[in-house]
Amino acid sequence: MKIKKGSKEIEIKVEKCRFFRKAFGLMFTRREKAKALLFEFSKQVDFHLTSLFVFFPFVCVWLNEKNEVLDLKIVKPFKFSVPYSKNYFKIVEIPISSHYKEIIQNIVGEEKFKKK
Repeated sequence: MKIKKGSKEIEIKVEKCRFFRKAFGLMFTRREKAKALLFEFSKQVDFHLTSLFVFFPFVCVWLNEKNEVLDLKIVKPFKFSVPYSKNYFKIVEIPISSHYKEIIQNIVGEEKFKKK
């Protein structure tokens, strides 16, 4: 999948989540086995996320129907609610790990990534 951030297009391999996986996302997953997850919805939604039972930080990217970045946030483990107040069509959860280092640096920015 390609994510558009400004004039950049960033290619990322994601695992598309079906109904059951949408409910759990990265919960109970080990960092070294975690994959980037794509949550797609048939209409605009404004759900809040949770990182309860996620044992590592991850980047959450909210996208519109054209895969353009609406917003992104570095989410810390065990947050009850990760709010986002606008409507969106898709979410990508990217585990912060060496496997996704380059992608995260392109999406978030190198300085913010080094702080984590």
